[in-house]
Amino acid sequence: MRALRILLIVVVVLGGLFVLADRLAVNFAEDEAAAKLKTTENLATTPDVSINGFPFLTQVVGGELDDVEVGIDGYEAAAGAEGQKIRIDDLKANMRGVEFSSDFSSATAATATGTASVTYAELLKTAKNEPTDVAPGVTAQVVGLSDGGNGKIKVTVEATVLGTKLPQPLSVLSTVGVEGDTVRVHADSLPSFGGVQAAEDEVRSITDFEQKIDDLPGGIALDKVEAGKNGVEITVKGTNVALVG
Repeated sequence: MRALRILLIVVVVLGGLFVLADRLAVNFAEDEAAAKLKTTENLATTPDVSINGFPFLTQVVGGELDDVEVGIDGYEAAAGAEGQKIRIDDLKANMRGVEFSSDFSSATAATATGTASVTYAELLKTAKNEPTDVAPGVTAQVVGLSDGGNGKIKVTVEATVLGTKLPQPLSVLSTVGVEGDTVRVHADSLPSFGGVQAAEDEVRSITDFEQKIDDLPGGIALDKVEAGKNGVEITVKGTNVALVG
């Protein structure tokens, strides 16, 4: 019985040391991956990297990590025009089947899914918010975007008719969607400018607009988008996504 107790104590101690070593190793790996990702993507702040699954060391021996989560706040994505950027908030990606090179200089995920958001203020930069002629004697401009409820965006428009600004801003509910790497906002109906008839194409040149979002980290791409309380909520996905390297 004494020998059995000693054996059990040894097993428990060794098990505890293994768990400690495993957690120290995973913490070191997370810090290293975060630092490399910051450099690779030229990020202003260090991202959050979490390597899930236990034990970590056996995953390293196998050359593949089951599940890695990455969080980046304030990512500056390419916005189509040369040099133009758009801020992506709370970008979170869950990466599965992450294979890494023998010298740990690169890592690629078989699949990735995630979420992100773009504030209405950021999206407003792409709308026509300068006075534009929509009919003889009528100019209009988008002055605000907000949550319209039921998955719609409320687009607020100011108009001037025959030199007089309308006393109340006009608003329309719009549908938001994704086509390729572009977020598109399309008005469900068009506003009336004080009884003045305006061509649909001219009005839609104000109410309808789009924003390209390109060059997301690791090659992930837009999947879906919907209107939220403070901005548009984006779902992203990708295959063969480069985590580092």
